[in-house]
Amino acid sequence: MTRPVVAITIGKNHYRRMFTPAALRALADFADVIHHEGPEPADKASLLALLPAADACITSWDVAQLDADVIAAAPRLKAMAHMGSSVKRFVSPALWAAGVHVTSAGLALAVDVAETTLGLMIVGMKRVWPLAQHVRAGGWRETPWWPARELFGKEVGIIGASSVGRHVIKLLQAFAVHVLVYDPFLTAEAAVELGAEKVELEDLLRRADIVSLHAPAKPDTIHLLNAERLALMKDDALLINTARGALIDEPALIRELSRGRFFAFLDVTDPEPPAADSPLRRLENVVVMPHIAGCIENCGRMGELAVEELRRFFAGEPAIYPIRPEMLDRIA
Repeated sequence: MTRPVVAITIGKNHYRRMFTPAALRALADFADVIHHEGPEPADKASLLALLPAADACITSWDVAQLDADVIAAAPRLKAMAHMGSSVKRFVSPALWAAGVHVTSAGLALAVDVAETTLGLMIVGMKRVWPLAQHVRAGGWRETPWWPARELFGKEVGIIGASSVGRHVIKLLQAFAVHVLVYDPFLTAEAAVELGAEKVELEDLLRRADIVSLHAPAKPDTIHLLNAERLALMKDDALLINTARGALIDEPALIRELSRGRFFAFLDVTDPEPPAADSPLRRLENVVVMPHIAGCIENCGRMGELAVEELRRFFAGEPAIYPIRPEMLDRIA
């Protein structure tokens, strides 16, 4: 049987970050590999030159879209394995019309984001950031009571049962917390199977000691946390956003933070980065991170999953995470 040809389009500068040696060996075991030789992800011209010889391709951040021109130039292309959080920008109607099988390694990326989220929950409840600043300024424990708390016994609100949200819930099973989840596509029974209680958004915001966002940014979720809903949050709650900045009405959030009611960890903002004079850069009860919740130095889990998806495809086995056109409305 003729071995399939797989094109890697991510650019040579990114191989070490995206592929473990084991992943590249596994790919070579079942396919002949061709490469976009440039250092950075393939632009449209590079795809037009590379993909006519390919039966499948591996894509990632900043690769050009597989649009109608690219698909027309790649009659052999049968499968695309994407390494990233969303395939939406990279696919096209022409790709679906050609019957190309699409998979996402976002499940692997979700693990990194979920682990970061859990870490922020722990250090956020312990007030590590503000207390460290207090000690740096010369303070210590001046009173018998100190505003550091634990996860034990708290209610944790998860907004969005996405791949990340589900993995956060899984990680939280190791802690004695009660998990609330809001997701209009999730049934109450499915929430219980995950280890959570399905609630409405307003109920979650009123009850949760920690509110963590894991929903996609779509027309119906833009400013999901608006002024009215932010006002429902508990005093001294912890807000975490590792999803998309547009989920929160930022001026409304700044007004709430300026009142000192709760603390926020924001890995994403809207706009991103925040304006140089944004209050988010100077308020003491918010930490803004430069969009680093996902993998940064080592994204090898995504490379391994992308290769496994292609192995399964050419072996006639079911995909781990297939993407279908009807799913795009629920993808960021």
